[in-house]
Amino acid sequence: MIDSYQNKSDEQLMEGIKIGEMGAFDELYSRYSKRLLHFFFRMLRKDAEKAQDFLQDIFLKIVEKPYLFDCKKRFSTWVFTVANNMCKNEYRRLQVRQNGSIYVGDFNTTENDIVLPKIEQQIDNQHFKKMVVGELATMSEAKRSVFLLRYQEQFSIKEIIEILNCSEGTVKSRLFYTTKALAQKLQAYNPSML
Repeated sequence: MIDSYQNKSDEQLMEGIKIGEMGAFDELYSRYSKRLLHFFFRMLRKDAEKAQDFLQDIFLKIVEKPYLFDCKKRFSTWVFTVANNMCKNEYRRLQVRQNGSIYVGDFNTTENDIVLPKIEQQIDNQHFKKMVVGELATMSEAKRSVFLLRYQEQFSIKEIIEILNCSEGTVKSRLFYTTKALAQKLQAYNPSML
């Protein structure tokens, strides 16, 4: 029975959750819990406890109100829309948006990505990531979330439009200006400048 859940799409699993199939929920949790926890952790100033709380809240919503999901849409887009909205509500609650002090953590790395290059390159990479994280922390929540959804979570522009509920032009503009600002601030790391 477990294998049958592993072979189902996210959307099929949500249909199963709607009729009370706990195996479907377990499989969906297995697929998304780490990604969502990572997303919450970075968006919530590396607050592990709050990230865990948000993770539990989002899965509780899935169990209690699975009917809110339209199975004709992609689950991944929907769940990250909910996650992003939860973070926005938290920003509003804490009035953090005005001062831009969210620390997004180091992005787009997983245990599988770690390679053991020369020690100098490791130190440079770590320093570069810290600099990127520091610069992202000074940017608005809107620019930070677009950047993380694109480069950390690997969502397409179309998916980001759906998650953030804004136009294609807005998403592309935010990505462009965020990337341009990062490039200017971090130009010392451009090998052609050395």
